[in-house]
Parts: sequence; C-alpha cells; structure tokens
Amino acid sequence: MEAKQLRIPWNKGKLIGQKAPLKLQEIYAIRTRLQLAQETRELAMFDLAIDSKLRACDLVNLCVRDVSHGNTVASRAMVMQQKTKRPVQFEITEQTRTALTAWIDKAHLKSEEHLFQSRLHDSPHISTRQYARIVHRWVSMIGLDTTGYGTHTMRRTKATLIYRRTKNLRAVQLLLGHSKLESTVRYLGIEVDDALEISEQTDI
Repeated sequence: MEAKQLRIPWNKGKLIGQKAPLKLQEIYAIRTRLQLAQETRELAMFDLAIDSKLRACDLVNLCVRDVSHGNTVASRAMVMQQKTKRPVQFEITEQTRTALTAWIDKAHLKSEEHLFQSRLHDSPHISTRQYARIVHRWVSMIGLDTTGYGTHTMRRTKATLIYRRTKNLRAVQLLLGHSKLESTVRYLGIEVDDALEISEQTDI
C-alpha cells in the first residue's frame, strides 16, 4: 500500500482568530502618516471606519447622503446593516467630519454617490477586498505585522477602547449593532479576568 500523503493544515503558519484592535498611539501614528502624505480619501476612510465601527461590507457601501445633510456632514448617522438587517447608529466626531468634508469637496461627490468609489466601471464602490488591502497598508506603514490585523481591526478599535474605559457592555452592544450580548462578549474577547475585575469593583 502506498503511504498516505500527509495533509498540511490550512492554517499552518497562519495567525488565526480575532484581529487585534489598534491602540491609541497606533491610531495617532497612522492618522499622522496619512495627513503628511495628504491622502485625503484614505484619511476620511480611516477616521470614518473607526468612528462608525461598521463591518467592511457596510462601510464600503456608504453614500454621501448617509453621513451628510445637504453640504454639512452630520454628527450622527444611521445605516441598515447588511448582515443583520438591523439599523445601527454611530457618531461622527469633529475630526472625522473635517476629513469627510475635505474628501467630499475634493472628489466633487454628489449626495447619491458612494463615498469611496471604485475605479472599476462595473462596481460603484470599492470592494471589501480592496478595503482589506488598504487596512493592511495602514498597519504595515507603522511597522505592524499585517497578519494580526484586518478590516475587523477597524470595527473593534473604538468599541474596545470604549469597553476598557467604561466596562459598559450594553453600550458597546448597541454601538456594534449586536442582537445578543453574548456576541459582544465574544467579539471583544472578554476574558474571565475582565469579569472578575468588574466584580471586585462592585461592593454590595
């Protein structure tokens, strides 16, 4: 009998699991690089991705009218999530509003047009794959290993910072648009130590 050919696991040599969120100093480093390089579109995309906490499919599908009222970028927005078919709200900070306004003006975008348009004629906006490549470029330009980061890095970054500061899981659940609290717990990667720390700070 012929010796059985050994199968190489699909994940051999690959880092699997949840992608790491960005730390504050990493956010500042990427933002500064984009500002210095005058990457108007990518700066708007980066800031909006962090503020919105949207999945890649929802972020790339955003239109100008989703984030602005007339010629003014709104301080809050609401979109329908493609995955859950549930609405989710998000804030648009002043910094992000400034970046978005600069990009919309530079690109001469109209209300009904997508914020981040594709250069391909058969697609109205960039694909999630293109967005993933852009995220990898962001993290690599500040010296991070791209295998540990991805589009969910952008979705998890602000949510993780909010949780670390407030320990308010319900608030994070609403911001991420999760229907179940358990999903939020898994998504943030909350461990037993986190739960014990919260419990220790609660006197009865």
